[in-house]
Amino acid sequence: MKKPLIIVAGILACIALFVLVAGLFVMGSYNRMVSLSQRVDGSWAQVQNNYQRRADLVPNLVNTVAGAANFEKTTLEEVTAARASVGKVQLNATNAPTDPQKLAEFQQAQAQLSSALSRLLVVAERYPDLKATANFRDLQAQLEGTENRITVARQDFNAAVQAYDTAIKSFPATLFAANFGFKEKPYFEAAAGSETAPKVQFNFGGAAPAATNR
Repeated sequence: MKKPLIIVAGILACIALFVLVAGLFVMGSYNRMVSLSQRVDGSWAQVQNNYQRRADLVPNLVNTVAGAANFEKTTLEEVTAARASVGKVQLNATNAPTDPQKLAEFQQAQAQLSSALSRLLVVAERYPDLKATANFRDLQAQLEGTENRITVARQDFNAAVQAYDTAIKSFPATLFAANFGFKEKPYFEAAAGSETAPKVQFNFGGAAPAATNR
């Protein structure tokens, strides 16, 4: 009688040990996915902050440029309209988007604003008096710094999404990730021709266009 009991006890002990180890493993995987998800959200917040910083520069830039005699109204209208389109795309500022279509709409609106700002800076090269003003030079410098921050923020966001998506798709996390609410997140995919932020070069001596692509 003792031998069967010992065997049963051994089996139960093995089962209990297996359940304990499996539970600890699932807990560790869960905590890792939470950490990676929070990293994605943090990176997304930085993307939003930098895009908002650029949007906040637009009204002052437009007002400054509008003060130049005979400045092309069409260019100013394009920038103003693009800036308004950006404001219409509402995405959570702290939680990364999970809908690829909404993220694509956000990207498209931002790309339109980037294009409009590039055209404005090129046109501004034809107005030496405008380029000579301290306010315009300061706004140009702020825009250049913001474009660089946007590029870095997008790269950090994509890196965070890649790490997160890889984690939830890897075995064995893929067996239970969806049950805990962990779903794949879309990447920030720049439109064709805008894989990197425009390099804003300011030539105050005046010869070449101000905006090129890196």
